[in-house]
Amino acid sequence: MKFTKMQGLGNNYVFFNLLEDPMDNIDLVELSKQVSDVNFGIGSDGIILICPSEHADFRMRIFNKDGSEGKNCGNGLRCVAKYLYDHMYATETKFTIETLGGDVTVEVEPGRFGEVKYVTVDMGEPKLLREMIPMAGDPHSMVINEPFIINGQEFHLTCVSMGNPHAIIFVDDVGQVPLETIGPMIEHDPLFPERVNVGFVTVKNRQEIDYRVWERGSGITMACGTGACAAVVAATLNNKLDKYVPITVHLPGGDLTVRWDETNHVWKKGEAAYICHGELDLRSGKQAS
Repeated sequence: MKFTKMQGLGNNYVFFNLLEDPMDNIDLVELSKQVSDVNFGIGSDGIILICPSEHADFRMRIFNKDGSEGKNCGNGLRCVAKYLYDHMYATETKFTIETLGGDVTVEVEPGRFGEVKYVTVDMGEPKLLREMIPMAGDPHSMVINEPFIINGQEFHLTCVSMGNPHAIIFVDDVGQVPLETIGPMIEHDPLFPERVNVGFVTVKNRQEIDYRVWERGSGITMACGTGACAAVVAATLNNKLDKYVPITVHLPGGDLTVRWDETNHVWKKGEAAYICHGELDLRSGKQAS
């Protein structure tokens, strides 16, 4: 099985091209677990499948390292867009990609030698109602700076879905948050029936934030594109950022530029890059369980 490993700000996935190889009779849940294992597989935050679509130009499916299927992935979308254009499946610089979280429009910026470095993604409109996250409580209410107590500690949540559900918490210093312990507790809290991504934000000024994330199904990652978008929306809703202007989001893996515009769409721009290309032998190594 041929694969390409790519990363967007350190958020890395193993990509399989189903436009060429349909991968019939493959258990995708077990494949993701095996491939993501750093000791017995390739090592990644999960796998992404590049597929045909019945209504968009292309389709993306993402499986986290625990085998669960995600609805969307902002960093993965940029990588998919780069792959499709660089390999000449996409002939225009703007095209659409179907995800479980909805269809998105991407625009690539070819460099001097034609290879894409930067990709801008229209992530669509943020979903703010509880039933859209989803989370328990009044389905038609929004969650903005709402008190939440877990393990005897109080946080204030602002919840946003950008195709993936995010619980955003503002702190003085994201570097001091014990993400590895707090993240999974909130992710699996009964308040979130489909679990949730947990993001911590420090606002540096009206156009700049720091962001760290515990990703649902993957744990701590270097970056999260949908999370960066959710963080900007949440900070704007709490009047911590200027409206309708580009916001710089600093993540452990690098920076993204996010803008929530006047039409209620969220735009995200960032880099995408190849790590390696190769062939995977499923007959070797430990079989994930």
